[in-house]
Amino acid sequence: MTATKRNLDAHAVRDRLVHNLTHVVKLPDGVIEPLLCGLVTGGHLLVEGIPGIGKTLLARTLAASIAGSFRRVQFTNDLMPADVIGASVWRQDTSQFAFVPGPLFANLVLADEINRTSPRTLSCLLEAMENGRVSVDGQTYELARPFTVLATRNPIEFHGTFPVPEAALDRFLIRVELDYPAPDLELALYTGDDAEARLAAIEPVMHPDDLLDLQQRVRTVEVKQPVAEYALHLVQATREHPEVQLGASPRAALAWLQAARARALLDGRDYVLPDDLKALAGFTLAHRVFLHHGGSAEQLVRELTLATPVPL
Repeated sequence: MTATKRNLDAHAVRDRLVHNLTHVVKLPDGVIEPLLCGLVTGGHLLVEGIPGIGKTLLARTLAASIAGSFRRVQFTNDLMPADVIGASVWRQDTSQFAFVPGPLFANLVLADEINRTSPRTLSCLLEAMENGRVSVDGQTYELARPFTVLATRNPIEFHGTFPVPEAALDRFLIRVELDYPAPDLELALYTGDDAEARLAAIEPVMHPDDLLDLQQRVRTVEVKQPVAEYALHLVQATREHPEVQLGASPRAALAWLQAARARALLDGRDYVLPDDLKALAGFTLAHRVFLHHGGSAEQLVRELTLATPVPL
């Protein structure tokens, strides 16, 4: 099976991407769909989970599936912005400064453990995620297209880490949590081929230009009035709930709708259903909702999703 150029069947693309991911990483079905929706929307992805459960392998598999370039940045306390975006260096042969691109110049960038870096370096990453370009010494450089950051965060370690502010979390379209694999999936890891061999065996589903085409097609998927009203009622419910300190913003709602458009496209439809919104609410809204006294924003969003009626 080889990658083709343009006019791809989005539903077939989804099936082939799912095949690659489950073959290499052994992910549970529940996290694959939101990750693919984020990729096809052109958004950035935040994956939380303990070390050793396949986050790096996940990023490499996504990059290989779109035949795209891949770079990894290990975020540490002493990482500087220039280590991420690049820097101008003096070239003796030309007697001029030349820009040397950093690892951010790739189709898919794994930003590993973003909560281990300083706010200055994190803000540099977030600016690039938002604008798709970086500025160095007064010059602007466009990043690769498509450009997706898959960031990871270890939710249980606090030593040597920095809090990730609310505005930073808002830059991620999708947030998923990876836990220990189910026993049958873990057993398959023990008895199957080496992960590197599995990764080498997969074939690209599409090229980067194909992904750009899908991202454009996502924008044409229709959101009808009752579906938009359902989204409005639910985000308003997050703002009015007594346990909520900061509810979902209009930008969060727009991100939610974009992810729902991607789910519809990958399902072979040109219109969004309420089920698309329900399936992705926790992955797009929960990390943008903050409660007064802790607790689970995911659980609250799940309850509000069920309690909010769909307009007829």
